[in-house]
Amino acid sequence: MSRVAVTGGCGFVGSHLAEALVRRGDEVVIVDGAPPAAVPAAIRGHAAYVQADVRDPEAVAEAINPGIDTVFHLASVVGVDRYLSRPLDVIDVNFGGTRNVLEAAVKAGARVLMASTSEVFGKNPAVPWPEDGDRVVGATSADRWTYSTSKSLAEHLTYAFIRQHGLDATIVRYFNVYGPRQRPAYVISRSVHRALNGTPPALYDGGGQTRCFTYVDDAVEGTLRAAAQPGGGSFNLGGTEETTVAEAVALVARMTGFGGGSTAVDTGERLGAAYEDLPRRVPDTTRARELLGWECSTSLPEGVAKTIEWARDHPEWLAMRDSGAT
Repeated sequence: MSRVAVTGGCGFVGSHLAEALVRRGDEVVIVDGAPPAAVPAAIRGHAAYVQADVRDPEAVAEAINPGIDTVFHLASVVGVDRYLSRPLDVIDVNFGGTRNVLEAAVKAGARVLMASTSEVFGKNPAVPWPEDGDRVVGATSADRWTYSTSKSLAEHLTYAFIRQHGLDATIVRYFNVYGPRQRPAYVISRSVHRALNGTPPALYDGGGQTRCFTYVDDAVEGTLRAAAQPGGGSFNLGGTEETTVAEAVALVARMTGFGGGSTAVDTGERLGAAYEDLPRRVPDTTRARELLGWECSTSLPEGVAKTIEWARDHPEWLAMRDSGAT
């Protein structure tokens, strides 16, 4: 049995990861800035909880102390709505918070699994993206790029701690993860939320953009395998089937039985110059497949079906505020 800390353990992927760690018998400490009531019911009472903001170095050092074997660092400010409304928080949490976590891990003698994102590649047109693919991002005046840049700097920090302090760390980059408990601010979760509430799903800029969707259980499995790979460098974790946003929205409408069409959203008109969409987002997962024996095994229809089933059983989630642009 290992003693592990999960920063951001009340969040979407973090809570699913914490649940998996509890199931395998680890002693889990959730470190999150949210109040204790935010701990998902599935793990409440099965994991210790420390309410701490990763921007507070003393609180982080107290939570990540000697005796912690592995830190799963998932604390982050994520979501386009938050990039645009809280750009300072995005930078402070994703960059400054990561430094606090890495410094505490070095002092505690713990290894680190750092969760990053496909967003680090920006709008590099040379898809699929390998782990060492170039970053191509937009202007610094566009708040949309605060997330990509802050997570890239967090990766730089991780590699710097590896080289200068001997930290044992591995990075995973998630590609469009979806599933139960995700707040309704993303393509799949928001479409499910709107369709089950009888509201037409939103279709951004015609929906011709493509994404490779990853069911959360697959992302968690890849994370656990990467964490067991000492000094593993970085791994792309994502599905490899390219799907247009329009196809994904239509799939949700069909599987929920919603027949009311969709609402067209022009992001240029609605969000302005602060936002810029990506035409394609495709991972090269060769490294994860060859070194971890991992690949995304849940098809999009299967994952959407599981997400819809969960949503129908959780009216409190259906009652949440729609976090999108319309």
